[in-house]
Amino acid sequence: MTPREERGLVIAALCKLNRVNNDEWLVPSQSRGETIYRVNPATQSCTCPDHLEAGHKCKHLFAVEIVMKRETRPDGTVIETKSITFIEKKAFKQNWPAYNLAQTTEKSRFQTLLNDLCRTLPEPQRPPTRGPKPHLVRDAIFAMVFKVYCGFSSRRFHTDLQEAFQRGHTTRPIPGMKVTSFHENEDYTLILIDLIARSAAPLAAVETEFAVDSTGFSTSRFERWFDEKYGVTKRTCMWVKAHVACGVKTNVVTAVRILEKVSGDSPQFKPLLDETAKRFTVDEFSADAAYASNANFEAVANYGGKLYAMFKSNTTGGIGGLFEKMFHYFQWQRDEYLGHYHKRSNVESTFSAIKRVFGDSVRSKTDAAMKNEVLCKILAHNICCLIHEQEELGIAPIFWKDEACNELRAVATN
Repeated sequence: MTPREERGLVIAALCKLNRVNNDEWLVPSQSRGETIYRVNPATQSCTCPDHLEAGHKCKHLFAVEIVMKRETRPDGTVIETKSITFIEKKAFKQNWPAYNLAQTTEKSRFQTLLNDLCRTLPEPQRPPTRGPKPHLVRDAIFAMVFKVYCGFSSRRFHTDLQEAFQRGHTTRPIPGMKVTSFHENEDYTLILIDLIARSAAPLAAVETEFAVDSTGFSTSRFERWFDEKYGVTKRTCMWVKAHVACGVKTNVVTAVRILEKVSGDSPQFKPLLDETAKRFTVDEFSADAAYASNANFEAVANYGGKLYAMFKSNTTGGIGGLFEKMFHYFQWQRDEYLGHYHKRSNVESTFSAIKRVFGDSVRSKTDAAMKNEVLCKILAHNICCLIHEQEELGIAPIFWKDEACNELRAVATN
């Protein structure tokens, strides 16, 4: 059946076709409001543009032919009947006023929220030395994340740092070139990981379902390796691997681990789960087949939730435990199970959002700097999620429960 025949079938099922005489029919237009077309099935003619201009046998002709075939007999019986199933198309509406407001005020509010998030970071004990004092940790973290958010080089970013100092977001002016050395500090890695978890905490009221996966960020470094099979030396690009857990509603990252690129996915599931459960109620997790193990199913069950992981083609469920129970659930109620499992696609949306906005590669050269740059991308993504949800859902991004935080929240709202 051609597309025109299908549309003609729809017209015949939903619209009223009026017969003028033995030869002509009046068929209403589906796209032009009150327009009526004259159709003559005997001469195969129609007054619609599709027939007059393009010369096709249009959907209106097909509709008339279908109606003529199903005309009723004098006794009231129908000569031919056909059943049609219509699938309703789902449309997810966007709150454009809230989205536009969040986008147009994002950069200013981003600095306020980032400053609020960093302001209570503790300072390490440093021995007294001569010369200028080192920059505070809160200033260094602010500059690192803000630079990744802006996407400029260190020299071009200098002006943004000066404006941030004038607004009171840093305690002293920071040269743009200094931010590069901040990224190379290994002590900032754990701080950034903790800030990512804290930045997601304000969305605990709406996030109870999570997805987990890993992704890679390319670098400008290359490594050589010898292919023993072919006896040649090859060159490949190095990359940073990030293991991430995120909420499926707001795409906020709740936990992250940066490890070696050869690190397995399944062993990282429980640490990501434990970090997420510190601040969120866990109802369910979804993951691909790499995470399908009895230990991971049991770990989510210990928090009162369920893990919906895909099973490999050769899985039998013979290992027993909760793994076997979920495998049988997958076999007998596959559609229902897949309805939960396919929420895992939201973690791919999270990766796409981070890489499209903040880049899918890192500029840093050293191992510590590359890890910190990826963490800064994720933290910047979380803060942007907070700004959007503040407008969409009216959620106040409170990181620290004290009076100063409420003042900063009022500034961010205005």
